[in-house]
Amino acid sequence: MEKTYTKTSLAIALQSAFIALISTSAIADEQDSESVEHIQVVGSVNKFGALKDDIPLLETARSVSIETADDFAIKGMLTLDDTLVYSSGVVGEMFGFSTRGDFASVRGFDAPEYRDGMQSLSGNYNNTRPELFTLEQVEVLKGPASVLFGPGSPGGIINIVSKRPKAEIENEVQLEVGSFNRTQVAADLSLNNDDNSVMTRFVTLYRDSDTQISQVNDDSFVFAPSVTFTPSDATSISLLGDYTSRKSDTAQQFLPLTGTLLPSASGEKISNTAYLGEPGFNVFDTESWALTLLAEHRLNDTWSLDLSSRYRDGESTYNQTWIAFLGSGVPRIDENGNGARTWYQSRGFSTQFQFDARARATFDLGESMHRILVGVSHQRIENRQDSSRLRGFNFATGMPDGGLINVFNPVYGNQPELPEIQRGQETEDRIFGVYIHDQINWHNWIFNAGVRFDDVSKDQGANAEDADENETSFSASILYQFDNGVSPYFNYSESFQPVFGIDNVTGDALKPESGEQMELGVKWQPTGTQHFITLAAFDIELSNLSNPAALPDAPSQQEGVSEVQGAEIEAFFDWDAVTLELNAMTLDSEEQNGFQRSSIPEKAASAWLSYSPANIEGLTTGLGVRYVGENQSTGANALTGLPLTITTPGYTVFDVAVSYRWSQFEASLNVKNVTDKEYYATCLARGDCFAGEERGVTARFSYHF
Repeated sequence: MEKTYTKTSLAIALQSAFIALISTSAIADEQDSESVEHIQVVGSVNKFGALKDDIPLLETARSVSIETADDFAIKGMLTLDDTLVYSSGVVGEMFGFSTRGDFASVRGFDAPEYRDGMQSLSGNYNNTRPELFTLEQVEVLKGPASVLFGPGSPGGIINIVSKRPKAEIENEVQLEVGSFNRTQVAADLSLNNDDNSVMTRFVTLYRDSDTQISQVNDDSFVFAPSVTFTPSDATSISLLGDYTSRKSDTAQQFLPLTGTLLPSASGEKISNTAYLGEPGFNVFDTESWALTLLAEHRLNDTWSLDLSSRYRDGESTYNQTWIAFLGSGVPRIDENGNGARTWYQSRGFSTQFQFDARARATFDLGESMHRILVGVSHQRIENRQDSSRLRGFNFATGMPDGGLINVFNPVYGNQPELPEIQRGQETEDRIFGVYIHDQINWHNWIFNAGVRFDDVSKDQGANAEDADENETSFSASILYQFDNGVSPYFNYSESFQPVFGIDNVTGDALKPESGEQMELGVKWQPTGTQHFITLAAFDIELSNLSNPAALPDAPSQQEGVSEVQGAEIEAFFDWDAVTLELNAMTLDSEEQNGFQRSSIPEKAASAWLSYSPANIEGLTTGLGVRYVGENQSTGANALTGLPLTITTPGYTVFDVAVSYRWSQFEASLNVKNVTDKEYYATCLARGDCFAGEERGVTARFSYHF
C-alpha cells in the first residue's frame, strides 16, 4: 500500500505542477518556429492521438489508418465499427450488428479503444459507446504499442479524436432519418471571442431509433461542451466535457448454429432478425460522464510540455436471456426448435482517472536533428460488476430451470423467478509508466527508438491477494526517404498484457502475455500529387499463453504461442473529380493449438470510389464494396473430446452514397448493404452465430453557418 500511495501522490503532484506552470507562464516576443509544409491526404496525427506526436505519416515507420469526420459523412458511417470496415488489416463489425459496443480486430487480435490518446474503456459493458458526431477522426495504429501506452494488444490500438474548439468556426445543425424508424437531431455550435483567446464548442445529439431486431431500440443522448483558453501564443488549455446516455437492448441474440449455419431437423431456418430475448426484461442501458484536460505549453525554441488527463464515471444495466449453451457440438435446440433459456442480470460500475504528462525537445546535434519525447503516465481504474444468473439447463436434474423458447415461433411472457443480484467484488487497477523516445533525422534517414517501464498492480478485493507486475517495452525503427517520394521502413515493437495469478505448475507468479512484431513496409507519395500508398508485411508472435492441448506435461502452464503473419496495402488516389481508396489484407493466423485464430478471416478487401463532376458543383457520388473472407472457430467437441471446427462463409456487400451541397445546405443519402445480403459475421464452435447488418438507408440534412 505504501508504494501505491507514493505513486498516486507523485502523479497528482506532477499534474498539479504542470497545470500551474502552463497557466501562469507567458512568454513574450517569441518568434514562430519554422515549419515545413506537408500535404495532408487522409487526416493528420496530433500530440493527443495514436502516435502522441504530430510527425507526418510519411516520416513515421508505422502503419496508421485514419478516417475523418468527412469520411463518416461521405460513407454514411453510423457507428465506430462502421469507420473500420474500410481500413486494411482491420476487421470491423467482427461480431455482426451490435448495440452493446464496437468489436474490432487489428492484425488478428482484439484492439483496445482509446480516446484522445488515453484508454477509453475498461472491463465489460460498463461504459457508453461513442457517438461519431462527437468525433473529428478515428485512428488505427497497427502493431504493438506498449512503448507508448503500456499494457495492450499486439495487434494495435483504435484511437478516437474528440471534437474541440478551433479558430475557424463551422456551426452545423443536422437532421437524420433512416431505416427502422431512425430519427436523430444533432448540433455542433461554436462561440469564440474576438482574438480567439477563449473558444467554446457545444456538441449535442438526440436519437430515437429502432433496429433490424424488432424488439431492440438504439436511443441516445449526448451533451459535449468544450472550451479552449490560449492566454498566449505559447499556451493552450482545453477542457472537454462529455455526458452520454444510451437506452437500448442487445442486438446480438447468440443465434443457435442449428437452424442458421447448420440445418435444423425440420429444415426451418432461424431468421437473422429473430428476437430470443424477453420484452420488459432485456435491457442494455449505459450512462457515463467524463471531463478531459488537454494542455500544451512551449517553454522556448527547444522545449515544450503537454498534458492529457481524464476522469470518467460509467454505469450500465444489462439484462438478457438467451438460448443456453450446452457445449461445443451439442445442439442448443431440440428437433422441434425449443431451447432452454439462460437469464442474466448485471449492474456495472466503473471510475477511471488517468494522466499522461510529456516533455518534448527538438534540437540539432551535428548533422542530425533530434525530437526527444519523455513522458510519465498514471492510471487508476475501479470496477465492480453486480450480477446474477439462472442457468438455462440444470445438468443435475436434466430440467430447463429457465424455461423454453421456440426459435422459429418465439412466445414471450414466461419469465421465471430469478435469483437476486449479488454484489460483485470491487477491483482496482493501477498503471504507472515512464517512457522516452528519440527520433533522429540524418540526411534522408529517420531513426526512432523508445523504451518504457511500467508498474501494473491490481487490488482484486477482499477475497484475493493483490498482484504487482513490472514490465519493460522496447521499439525501434528505421525509414529512408527517397527524393521520388518512396519511403521504405522497418520497425520492431513490443506489447504486454498482465496475467495475474500463480502458475499451478511452477508455483511462480504468472508472466504477462508478451507480443513482438517485426514489420517491413514502404510508403509512397508521388511528388506533387495527393496519392498515398502504404504497403506492409509483418510477423507477430504472442507468447506466455495457456498451454496447448498437445503439451499435457509442460514445464509451466504458459507454454502457448500464437503467431500471425500478414501483408496489407492501403492506397488513396486523388484525381480532382475522382478519388479512389483501396484496402486489402491477407493473414495467416495460428492460435496456441495450431488452429486459425477464432473469427479472424484470412483475406479481406475494400474499395471506395467517389466522383464529384465538375459541371455540377456540390454533387458527390460514392460506391463502396467490402469483401470479408471466411473465418473459423475451433473448440473441443463436448461429445467426443475431439476438435470441432466451424467455418463461417465469407461475404461481399456494397454501399452507395450521394450528397449535394448548395450554399449553406447539404443533403445526403446513404445505403449500406444495397443488395440486402444475408450473412453471418462469425459463428463460434461453442454453438452460436452473429448475424450481419441488413440493408439500411439513411438520409441526412445539414445546415452550416
